[in-house]
Amino acid sequence: MREIISIHIGQAGIQVGNSCWELYCLEHGIQPDGVMPSDTSFGVAHDAFNTFFSETGAGKHVPRAIFVDLEPTVIDEVRTGTYRQLFHPEQLISGKEDAANNFARGHYTVGKEIVDLCLDRVRKLADNCTGLQGFLVFSAVGGGTGSGLGSLLLERLSVDYGKKSKLGFTIYPSPQVSTAVVEPYNSVLSTHSLLEHTDVAVLLDNEAIYDICRRSLDIERPTYTNLNRLISQIISSLTTSLRFDGAINVDVTEFQTNLVPYPRIHFMLSSYAPVISAEKAYHEQLSVPEITNAVFEPSSMMAKCDPRHW
Repeated sequence: MREIISIHIGQAGIQVGNSCWELYCLEHGIQPDGVMPSDTSFGVAHDAFNTFFSETGAGKHVPRAIFVDLEPTVIDEVRTGTYRQLFHPEQLISGKEDAANNFARGHYTVGKEIVDLCLDRVRKLADNCTGLQGFLVFSAVGGGTGSGLGSLLLERLSVDYGKKSKLGFTIYPSPQVSTAVVEPYNSVLSTHSLLEHTDVAVLLDNEAIYDICRRSLDIERPTYTNLNRLISQIISSLTTSLRFDGAINVDVTEFQTNLVPYPRIHFMLSSYAPVISAEKAYHEQLSVPEITNAVFEPSSMMAKCDPRHW
């Protein structure tokens, strides 16, 4: 098997992760308690979705994922939420005080105390894999935990698992939508380790996704849940070939081979089309050229930039 371990860091990483695992479960027919009624081969790891889920002898499917935050409130939402029975309790790691939007606290002080525990949990998951393919790392580089602890974990993963691929799904601060005044500092400080220690980094920004929700989904005031669900659709689409059997089965390393011209130039801009609200979906008829053209429109980009200007 070619397993993949997902690591969700900080509030944004965890909440995006929550949406992703919810969607994976819906796509694979896995119930919130991890049971999959359609899966008759208990304990057999030959199913394609076992790249993302490990299977217990009792037929329960457990995500190969770790959720880390320096303060407990967001992880407590996972512990008490709909999917609380899905995750192994050891995979939910929380500290007692947060990084207070401070890169240094996440990287050097508070984060340093928790990083060994995180790596220990990663090691446990890796030992449970027959052929670990790589890591997906979810975080936002505007906050203290996502930037500080995120970069610290990436550095340590490079030391322990140097040959494995690391894909980052990174939420960058956006020009108009900001939650903290120090976001630019945090993102600049953590971009250094994204440059050195990830193989592919997919950039997302809240403002672009807010606009897509407003424009294409007719949501007047989008919430973070709306944003996260849209992000999870993109991540699900990127990982479909890893989770389902098919003729064109793409390896994580192929993302790198096909998309990265030089090792340090690996920041990807993702684009998604068509984004249509449920009410309109039944009445739309889209041709392949229309969808293809829509993908290249700046309004479909997941980050606020126009690549046609470069």
